[in-house]
Amino acid sequence: MRMVSINLRKNENVIKLEESAPYDEILTELEIKLVELKKLYQDETTPIRVIGKTLNKEEKIKLQEIIRNYIDVEVSFEMQKGLGLSSIVKPFSKETDISETRFYKGSLRSGQKIEVEGSIIIFGDVNSGAEVMATENIVILGTLRGLAHAGARGNVKATIVAETLDTVQLRIANIIKELVRSESTVKKHVYITVDNNKIKIGNY
Repeated sequence: MRMVSINLRKNENVIKLEESAPYDEILTELEIKLVELKKLYQDETTPIRVIGKTLNKEEKIKLQEIIRNYIDVEVSFEMQKGLGLSSIVKPFSKETDISETRFYKGSLRSGQKIEVEGSIIIFGDVNSGAEVMATENIVILGTLRGLAHAGARGNVKATIVAETLDTVQLRIANIIKELVRSESTVKKHVYITVDNNKIKIGNY
């Protein structure tokens, strides 16, 4: 699997990191690629933009230091500061009827976390303490007890679908809905969307 790819452009060079690749392995491959990229720079000052895998603050700092050890130019990142819960960019309008979709076979246990670009279909449950986040749609062919966050980069047209809903919180884009968990609140065949800036739960 290619973990790092470099695209040379007129006004910038783009380094793309494979989203599913381990961070440490990305750094190892990146240093190999930077040796070759450095030969092309010489006296150039073309900035570098890093895209792809979502990185936390510490990972960005370390990666930036590695790049500048080889090539002392401006380094920027085209990714939000963690695809996670506390970092949402401004809402935008985007159709999600057709999107890149990933599949996950099995249930997510407490502490497990999946983040994807595009949509995801999970063939199993998302248990309490587990998190699944996607920039577009989330479909759970099982029970949602943990956290599902669709449209994680601000797409209010994203949807969440679950065979059974038994969670305490839903998120689409930057909109949050708190729920009270009890036997009477368990819902079957739910289809969750945003309507008038509020999360709406329906049935399919």
